[in-house]
Amino acid sequence: MNLVKPVAADRLPALLRLMPKAELHIHIEGSLEPELIFALARRNGVALPYASVDALRSAYAFTNLQSFLDIYYAGASVLLTEQDFYDMARAYLLKAAQDNVIHTELFFDPQTHTARGVPMETVINGLHRACVDAQAEMGVSASLILCFLRHLSEEDAFETLEQALPFQDKFIGIGLDSGEVGNPPEKFARVFARCRELGFHLVAHAGEEGPPAYVWTALDVLKVERIDHGVQSSRDALLMQRLAQDRIALTVCPLSNLKLCVFPDLASHNLRQLLDAGLAATVNSDDPAYFGGYMNENFTQTFAAGPFNAEHAYRLARNSFEASFIDEAAKARHIGRLDETFATFQ
Repeated sequence: MNLVKPVAADRLPALLRLMPKAELHIHIEGSLEPELIFALARRNGVALPYASVDALRSAYAFTNLQSFLDIYYAGASVLLTEQDFYDMARAYLLKAAQDNVIHTELFFDPQTHTARGVPMETVINGLHRACVDAQAEMGVSASLILCFLRHLSEEDAFETLEQALPFQDKFIGIGLDSGEVGNPPEKFARVFARCRELGFHLVAHAGEEGPPAYVWTALDVLKVERIDHGVQSSRDALLMQRLAQDRIALTVCPLSNLKLCVFPDLASHNLRQLLDAGLAATVNSDDPAYFGGYMNENFTQTFAAGPFNAEHAYRLARNSFEASFIDEAAKARHIGRLDETFATFQ
């Protein structure tokens, strides 16, 4: 790693905003702002159980993951047409570009939509078109990762995979999300083995609310390349050694962890502990419309709350590129831009 010059604390927020970065843990349905939810509801004639944008936003008081998921799935009910999915993804990608996110890998949950009668083709084509346009118009590269809902059965996941395979040129990976507790990774061992045979990149949520054991089985049974969240790994010293040694990236989401009460406050968050242990931790926004901030907010609030400096910022941004699923030449280009930003920051 390049030597990073010290940066005064009052100038660190500007550097955090300016530095190029990748986002590897963003649920596109979780970027659906209340204003867009109401606009799409009007466009599609969908009745919402909230009187106004403010009433909906005031409902964003979560006590755990499930209380969030309940309102998350209600918000997704307004997504019906290909243009809806395009508009949602484009709104996020514009915000990403403003935050100097130059590469992003978007999670999407097709089962949330196909269960409502929305065709797989509608979901994937709308999202993919927005990704293509983001590269051409914003200079942001964007890829899609299809996630299985872990509270549903593995049979349902297999059916979803079969529905998606005609469009497999439009997504690069497979993930696992939704309610973690009581739904261990090994529940999806066979479908992940099939996805590995098909050549998809593999990731999984593990160790957010679930125990370190879920991280172990995500690695050893599902054979994932990245762990989404993973903050409970710090409770297992052997697991921490494994993650550091194998350079398994953790896609950490600080404001999400705060909003869902995984940590009582950002000062208590273990991101610094993960970095100090040599883990390839990254910062991400998860479901930014619901959790109070996109990428730069996650960086600036986390750094304001804890003992972080410019070297940590560089390491987090570099980790995000190294852990991404882009080719080595693109990684080198992005890291070159990162180096240049730090070298020239005055």
